[in-house]
Amino acid sequence: MLRVSDLHVSYGRVPAVRGISVTVEPGSITLVLGANGAGKTTTLRSIAGLHPPDSGEITMQGRRIERQRADRVVAAGIVLVPEGRRVFGPLTVEENLRLGGYTRPRAGLIEELERVYDLFPVLSERRHGAAGLLSGGEQQMLAFGRALMARPKVLLIDEPSLGLAPAIVNTVLTRVREVADSGIGVLMVEQNAKVALEIADDAVVVARGEVVFSGSAQETRSHSSVVRAFLGETALRQES
Repeated sequence: MLRVSDLHVSYGRVPAVRGISVTVEPGSITLVLGANGAGKTTTLRSIAGLHPPDSGEITMQGRRIERQRADRVVAAGIVLVPEGRRVFGPLTVEENLRLGGYTRPRAGLIEELERVYDLFPVLSERRHGAAGLLSGGEQQMLAFGRALMARPKVLLIDEPSLGLAPAIVNTVLTRVREVADSGIGVLMVEQNAKVALEIADDAVVVARGEVVFSGSAQETRSHSSVVRAFLGETALRQES
């Protein structure tokens, strides 16, 4: 469905992404692991149409989109859940969600809202309250729900667990798995590798803007250098 091939992205003269290739299939979660500054967020932003690549191809269902505007990328079925949630604090929960469905026909918005409320009941309870008054976990659910309002075929999710309590992390990532199981492809950047690998199907590891390892989530969990870098020496001893 989504194919990224030999992607190169720079900020001025500084290269951030150096030839990353990744594939996302319907109903699967591909996890992107890497240290801060490895090029993970830049890759997602480039796919989403927010930062044009220097070279490489991005195709969605066989159609090239790497030079499309962000709104055209959304219309093609790719939606970004940004790092830091970025909800519109003064607006209500429901107003935030409706903004997420701006590319959808108006007649279908109620149906989309109900789907999101079924997935995140707490948002239904808070629908008339200001988004800025939600907890961090609730704001992450709102950002996730806002993206789902566009009926995406592929979700790009950037650091969904950032700043959240462990119990909320499990809830959010469980919902990510449920969304993937519904047929949506997911490309997710996540620092909490141990938990994320439990729900992912595949993983790529990037360093200095390059892919240094790719494989199934199970292969990633058993690869010694990946385990050392992201799961710690204790996990490595458990695997051996």
